Amino acid sequence: MTGFSECNFIMRWYHFLLDLSVTLVLWSYYTLGFVLFFSPFYFLATIFAGNRQSAFQKLNHIFYKGFFGIVKRLIPACRWQIPQEVREIRSSVIVCNHRSYIDAILLISIYARHTTIAKARLFRIPVFGSMLGLSGYIPSEAGGRFAEMMMDLMARMEGFLASGGNVIIFPEGTRSRDGRIGRLNKGAFKLAKMCKVPVKVLFIENTDKLFKPGKFLFNAHSPNTVTVALAGEMNPDYRSDQFSINGLVAEVHALLEKT
Repeated sequence: MTGFSECNFIMRWYHFLLDLSVTLVLWSYYTLGFVLFFSPFYFLATIFAGNRQSAFQKLNHIFYKGFFGIVKRLIPACRWQIPQEVREIRSSVIVCNHRSYIDAILLISIYARHTTIAKARLFRIPVFGSMLGLSGYIPSEAGGRFAEMMMDLMARMEGFLASGGNVIIFPEGTRSRDGRIGRLNKGAFKLAKMCKVPVKVLFIENTDKLFKPGKFLFNAHSPNTVTVALAGEMNPDYRSDQFSINGLVAEVHALLEKT
């Protein structure tokens, strides 16, 4: 019995040290890697890029693609299922359930041409907030100091979508702690109606097992499969008298609950 307890103790420490080591490498890439290797390219894009928004989005995509490349190498216990039909989505408002902090950066790593909604407080952080603005990301608050930015982004949104860009939105607004689908905010669906584009519904599973809400460490030792599936595609006739935002929201909510 004593031997069994000692084995459990050793395994717990091994798992902790493995999780800690992997986490430190990943956060080192996220911070030092950005400062040392990526920040010069952002600086050059700020000065020389003809379309700074597109250039910043591409750099963000490459940066996070590199992040998940490291995740895949360091955590072989975690497998990934992201079908080609998900990777090929273009010119759409993408709505998705929300399980972990890494959900947003995972989708950014999939789509080079993208924008998304970020919390308004992040735009107030020096340098980082400027990067969000230059990337064409949308502040979660439309008033105050962000009113002009929001108006400019909305004025260009139709052209951005028509040129192949995607808008990534988590309409629950926050992460689900129990896997249930919360109430969906209507903003994503109003945007789709305004720009007359499809709504693509994605369903993410098990990112919360890889990086659990409320935890600092990545789970590098437990077998896991992260999936990003295309749950459905909505192509409403926005001009129809029968169309309603509430009906579209209800349809997407039911689809996410069923997936």
